[in-house]
Amino acid sequence: MLFRPLVICLGLLIFPAAPVAAETELVMVEEKGCIWCARWNEEISDIYPKTEEGAAAPLRRIDINAERPGDLVFLRALTFTPTFVLVVDGHEVSRIEGYPGEDFFWGLLGKMLSQANIDVSG
Repeated sequence: MLFRPLVICLGLLIFPAAPVAAETELVMVEEKGCIWCARWNEEISDIYPKTEEGAAAPLRRIDINAERPGDLVFLRALTFTPTFVLVVDGHEVSRIEGYPGEDFFWGLLGKMLSQANIDVSG
């Protein structure tokens, strides 16, 4: 009977748990009446969750005027809307301030994900 717990413990030492994937989100900081937020919503919001980028970094929206969620840590103040903040395990790793249009948005987001070593290949 003593050997069974020892075998289990040794098994955990020999076969450590697989690394846990980092939780990644794209936080959109927005506010009511923001014309650039509305433009992003028109051009991107419906397709974003269907993309590889959307699967790798699901969208989370927060209002710039609301209290900051306790589970997010930003590197600096949130000043502009929209601001898109790439968050890994609750901590900001990069951001896009403003909405540069559909073509530039995808390129900038791709660069952010690549620099954070986030795989978007599905």
